[in-house]
Amino acid sequence: MAVVKPFRGLRPPAHLASEIACLPYDVMNSQEAAVMAQGNEKSLLHITKSEIDLPEGTDVHSEEVYSKARENFEAWQKRGWLVQDQEPHYYICAQTMKGRTQYGVAGAAAVSDYLSGVIKKHELTRPDKEEDRMVHVRASNANIEPVFFAYPSVRELDKIVARIVKKEKPEYDFVAEDGIGHHFWVVWDQKTNDAIEKIFIEKVPFMYVADGHHRTAAAALVGKEKREKNPSHRGDEEYNFFLAVHFPDDQLRILDYNRLVKDINGLPPGDFVARLNESFEVKEKGTKTYRPRSLHNFGMYIEGKWYSLSARKGTYDDSDPIGVLDVTILTEKVLKPLLDIQDMRRSKRIDFVGGIRGLGELKKRVDSGEMKVAFALYPVSMKQLITIADTGNIMPPKTTWFEPKLRSGLVIHKLE
Repeated sequence: MAVVKPFRGLRPPAHLASEIACLPYDVMNSQEAAVMAQGNEKSLLHITKSEIDLPEGTDVHSEEVYSKARENFEAWQKRGWLVQDQEPHYYICAQTMKGRTQYGVAGAAAVSDYLSGVIKKHELTRPDKEEDRMVHVRASNANIEPVFFAYPSVRELDKIVARIVKKEKPEYDFVAEDGIGHHFWVVWDQKTNDAIEKIFIEKVPFMYVADGHHRTAAAALVGKEKREKNPSHRGDEEYNFFLAVHFPDDQLRILDYNRLVKDINGLPPGDFVARLNESFEVKEKGTKTYRPRSLHNFGMYIEGKWYSLSARKGTYDDSDPIGVLDVTILTEKVLKPLLDIQDMRRSKRIDFVGGIRGLGELKKRVDSGEMKVAFALYPVSMKQLITIADTGNIMPPKTTWFEPKLRSGLVIHKLE
């Protein structure tokens, strides 16, 4: 069963929360981060993307970047921009997007649960990205940014969260520049904290990494390192835990994750469309944007026209957790055999666009000549994600896009 503990959160005073909070480090590059933090000396980006405070062109993996992150983190605490709670608490983190709100419980997940498989993953991680986040955790000696977990919903926990949200005023309540509302409550009552901890250990068998696989792996591996280096290790030290926000699975929504390809492997457009008929029922839809209607239905944009592609029976296996995925069908029936894109992780001819940008982004990039063809996919479901994790399978690259994103900086977990 899952261990999720209350902890002494390090967090901003209420009047500074909206200034400090920022998007996760991995949804932007250094130049974009610099623009976002411009004119805001308190933005957490000065810690999570500290290269923005160094000369342009500085290697983002250099020691001076991590040292600057540590320096800024210490300065934020000295200035009172981040203050640690006196007692351990859980925290309720909620986001509102387009009138829909999801509620998660921020708590300290157990390193041992990640190592034993109680915390399940559905994506492969890259060692270089793991190491980058591990160095950042070591430098700050804290989990600066939360990871995003899902769990099978539990009615008792839903009721506790609903009661807190209804009766208590949030500590933070603001709308970010992207239009997403962020709401944050501290669980002050000791009995309620005890009840939440008991529900996790008794009613939640597994956790699922929804977003933040590299941060999760880095946090767990640094915790393991500290454990192995401590001859007096007991098991209750803060380094045995890391920061996660835990959401019930029935509140989460996965957006589509679409594909753009630079060329069509030397094929004339008419021949390419004709060859698609081998695996798909192809229907021309004209210039009006076509969004996939269901699983195994795709939208394609090429030469100024949209098409509907419906996978023919026999081109996929609904009994195979990976084979049933639309990303697998597209890869095995189009990208590999027709376009000769064999490695989705390394190929420079393919790009991936999260559904938050809309299908207009696909059309724009094809019309500009940057890309030749775009494929719009139907979103993966939470049920599919959980089935894949439960069966020990790994999703293909760039399959899930969770939105809204958690803001970093509302609460931080120190390792000592």
